[in-house]
Amino acid sequence: MTIGLVVLSLLMAVIVGWLMRQTLNVQPWQAQAALPVAAEPIAARPATKTALWVFLAVATSLFALFVSAYAMRLSFGDWAPLPRPPLLMVNTVVLAAASVAMQWTVLAARRGNQRRVLQGLLASGALTLAFLAGQLVVWRQLHGAGYVVASSAATGFFYLLTAVHGAHVLGGLVAWARAALRVPRSTLAIELCATYWHFLFVIWIVLYLLIASNDFGLAICTTP
Repeated sequence: MTIGLVVLSLLMAVIVGWLMRQTLNVQPWQAQAALPVAAEPIAARPATKTALWVFLAVATSLFALFVSAYAMRLSFGDWAPLPRPPLLMVNTVVLAAASVAMQWTVLAARRGNQRRVLQGLLASGALTLAFLAGQLVVWRQLHGAGYVVASSAATGFFYLLTAVHGAHVLGGLVAWARAALRVPRSTLAIELCATYWHFLFVIWIVLYLLIASNDFGLAICTTP
């Protein structure tokens, strides 16, 4: 269990460090100093891209705090895992497919293929909605079996982690809708959406390890 916590902590630290590097690499004072002597204008990182990296760094830190709280609660002797819903694996595959579809959309946008961009956006949006629907079905199954938030600490953490991740996915769908409306004009919006979808998938993999991986000795759920 200790090894598992160390591995997951290192993974979260790598994500935070990489995101912070993407953000801190922006040095506007240096760019401004070079402007008077530069022969050609220097391409600056779009403000929206910088804002996204800052948001992802904050979101990753939030999930890291939840993982830390989970690790501390796990040390109590009353930890009682709940049965693992088989649908969780299906939902993981669906979210992975949504991430792949979004990256495919980026490639189509860079090639100027508007028809494929629209197809990719529709596919990624439909898969993401399917993921959320699948998560709601899991909730309904657990609730129907008597596993409510107050049942145990493990159940409470299951609902908490999946709810927070689901809220971030819903926020991503808002950005997805805005990107769909800007298809003829902006490739950047699609690229930012793809980055966010990859982030959501990586975070979900970490959460899935907490929820369902007995190999780490951390599972919130056990094999039914």
